Amino acid sequence: MPPPATDPLRIALLTYRGKPHVGGQGVYVRYLSKTLCDLGHHVEIFSGQPYPELDPRVPLHKLPSLDIFNEHFPGRMPGFWEIHNLADLAELGGYLTGSFSEPMAFSLRAYSALKSRLAEFDLVHDNQCLGYGLLAIENLGLPVLGTIHHPITVDRRLETTHARKLTDRFAKNRWYSFTAMQTKVAQKLQRILTVSQSSKDDISKDHKISPKKLVVVPVGVDLEVFRPLPELPRNPGQIITTTSSDVAMKGLRYLLEAVAKLRQERPVSLSVIGKPKSGGAVAQTIDKLAIGDIVSFISGVPEQTIVELYANSQVAVVPSLYEGFSLPAIEAMATATPLITTTGGALPEVAGRHRETAFLVEPGDADALAETIREVMDSPELANRVGAAGRERVAQRWSWQHTAQRTLEQYRLLLDMWEPPSHNLTSALLGL
Repeated sequence: MPPPATDPLRIALLTYRGKPHVGGQGVYVRYLSKTLCDLGHHVEIFSGQPYPELDPRVPLHKLPSLDIFNEHFPGRMPGFWEIHNLADLAELGGYLTGSFSEPMAFSLRAYSALKSRLAEFDLVHDNQCLGYGLLAIENLGLPVLGTIHHPITVDRRLETTHARKLTDRFAKNRWYSFTAMQTKVAQKLQRILTVSQSSKDDISKDHKISPKKLVVVPVGVDLEVFRPLPELPRNPGQIITTTSSDVAMKGLRYLLEAVAKLRQERPVSLSVIGKPKSGGAVAQTIDKLAIGDIVSFISGVPEQTIVELYANSQVAVVPSLYEGFSLPAIEAMATATPLITTTGGALPEVAGRHRETAFLVEPGDADALAETIREVMDSPELANRVGAAGRERVAQRWSWQHTAQRTLEQYRLLLDMWEPPSHNLTSALLGL
């Protein structure tokens, strides 16, 4: 029997990575869990590293991975003494065969952590993992709801398309082979949340899921933190962007090319919230364009520092080729910083009308980015008007309170419709 609609719910919220300040997963679990607690519910987080920063009321259960792809030594080889269980073996085996096995291994760790605590939770909410262990959790009788911010199949297509060599294309396809697992798991879950209509359409198409079990629940922004700071001056020529990973989908290459074009005519600088991969595509592009002196990377800083960076910048840019929603877009808009974004994925859905609440350009076009940045910098009245309208758009549409309320509605619906399944895990694991 599901708990009555007025009773507090007990929620196990899973995230295989919970990076605190850059990337949507850590931000999502932090604010959703905090707001659910504000509404009187009990939430516990189960996370792999990097671990999220949480409200003091929210317990964090650390389920450490082998940390093969950590920031300091990415691609490290674990020692045999680190292999203690099936999840460790699965993670290592995937790495040795060239695939990203962290989501599957995390789901197995989550299963091990929850199997002795079934009576302590009403449901499990998975954040983007979609590993086979979720089906094992359902087999124990605990309902599972999933959130898919966007289908990783899109990343796979973009990465393989931008691969320059046949061997690179093969390696990318092998790396992203875990998306086949995510498709199988997503098809079996009874309820899935996503963050935009664009993502819903792509998830339905790529994972072959009926749109009837996909529900759009947008994410939010903390308007008390991300706010205008009129007392801080906007530095002429300063551009700000956020990127959580050194991948083609984020489109940072095109922004770097635009900045290189602009520096030939005016003083400009680019602040990147994020950390590049040593020797990766971003670092190589910066060296090739000889713009290392005007590009700086900022990571591991508190949100207030990020807000101040927005306040000091003339323009914020989201150059992504595709986004399922884009927290950086609404965070920039919430600070009233004029936003330039592409039309990739859900970005027009988020940013609104061109030259009214944001400036929109086609993805993958460095010339269009340079031209639009130039226009914003040279038109302060237009920039201020669009920035203020962007803030108003965010304030009217997106808050974590709204996200939490809509998510709770889906929790209740899942519990009302829940029928314990009997998944054939052997067939799933064998890919049958």
